[in-house]
Amino acid sequence: MTTRRDFLKTASAATLSALAARAPRVFAAGELEKIAPTADTIIVLWMGGGMAHTETFDPKRYAPFEKGMDPKRVLSTFPSIPTAVEGIRFSEGLEKIAAVMDRGTLIRSALAEDLGFILHSRHQFNWHTGYVPPQSVAAPHLGAFMARALGPRDPAVPAFINIGQRFDLGEGEELKAFTTAGFLGSEYGPFNVPYPQDAVRAVQPPAGMTAGRFENRDKFYRRLLDASPIGQHGSAEQRDSFLRAMDNAHRLLSSPAAKAFDLSLEPKESVAKYVPAGFDPAKLGGSDDKEVDGTDYEAKTIGRFGLGCLLARRLAEAGARFIEVTTEYIPFLNWDTHENGHARLVSMKKMIDAPVAQLVLDLEKRGLLDRTLVVLASEFSRDMMIEGREGSKVREQVRVPERIEAPVHYGMHRHFTEAGSVLLFGGGMKRGHLHGATADERPCKTVRDPVTITDLHATLYRAMGISPKLSYTVEERPFYVTKDGLGKPVLGLFA
Repeated sequence: MTTRRDFLKTASAATLSALAARAPRVFAAGELEKIAPTADTIIVLWMGGGMAHTETFDPKRYAPFEKGMDPKRVLSTFPSIPTAVEGIRFSEGLEKIAAVMDRGTLIRSALAEDLGFILHSRHQFNWHTGYVPPQSVAAPHLGAFMARALGPRDPAVPAFINIGQRFDLGEGEELKAFTTAGFLGSEYGPFNVPYPQDAVRAVQPPAGMTAGRFENRDKFYRRLLDASPIGQHGSAEQRDSFLRAMDNAHRLLSSPAAKAFDLSLEPKESVAKYVPAGFDPAKLGGSDDKEVDGTDYEAKTIGRFGLGCLLARRLAEAGARFIEVTTEYIPFLNWDTHENGHARLVSMKKMIDAPVAQLVLDLEKRGLLDRTLVVLASEFSRDMMIEGREGSKVREQVRVPERIEAPVHYGMHRHFTEAGSVLLFGGGMKRGHLHGATADERPCKTVRDPVTITDLHATLYRAMGISPKLSYTVEERPFYVTKDGLGKPVLGLFA
């Protein structure tokens, strides 16, 4: 059984080995298929913590709360609602996304890997890299692979931008293990923006530092690297990659494209469409706010995802290649619903419903949706009774009472890996399309047209014009963008 400590130790070792490695090269194992891209940009909307499919985009039989009810009766704690597509229903609370379903494709048959004992960070590692941890080399994030294969759309705009996730709390170190470019080098790593409301700070010199002093510090650091023996700060190739990453950062600081990060330039009426009704962005906690629990946390963060979606739209317009916006994964908060599942999902739906729909509408209005692929996904689903998958012999992490006596036990709070929902908008995907199906009774697992993470990644790569067999040589062996180069795009999803 892999523990968090084992995961971190192995990930750290892989990172150190990447620093000492030579620059990765494209592995030539025959000519790769030439693919015409259907998208230029990908925006991943990450529901960190495990979004229950039966409570969101694949509703089942509704069982309203009753004191003393049998938990086995509970499949969905919300009634279903119609969408803009006849025959496709969502869960109550997602009315705005339901209204734009005619622009999208819904996968109801996404499968998570069976990794045994379930750790969110391991499953998130698997989803974002395509590989099961631990790996002997530092596996690159999906966004880093795309940055390396395609380069930036605009030289001044970071190709890979990660919005909304903090790394100084919860399982931050575990999340860092995959939110990197791995062996590809620093220049392809993420431009991290944990607080979208403060994004403009990320493209300015630190507070209190003049531009001249900032430039002098940069020159001094470069001289220090030049004077250091090769190997002290990684291989020559890795050091050059880091210097190119610094060059990219400086190019952004002095470019008009930096204005894309400044949300204060967005009209107030536009901002209002991305945040919940009655929410005041001026009261949103910023980078000095470390509150992570209780009602204060919810009040200060519920609008942050919406602002992240607005920032993603601005960055897509400016020329970013891969953008991820997260609801933020923090253990036992947000989608990590180990208790109060129903009440917490009321808040989570309020967090995502308006901004996701508005992002789709805004991209469409600007003529960008056809070439921008929006992907809404999570590491796995949830179930009231089953941990992992039916019949799995893994440690059960939540006690389920024989009878539900209080709302705290009403909702999906165990991890479920045999089904999941993924929403796709734009980027060459079909409109108003449903792919796959799950059982109507427990276990509500995939029963038709399963989509693995490997094949989902192959689909995303194909949309961007990248072969799922593309690989890079590291430690004298090929490392493929999809697991072992075996990913098969789901062609039935494309228009």
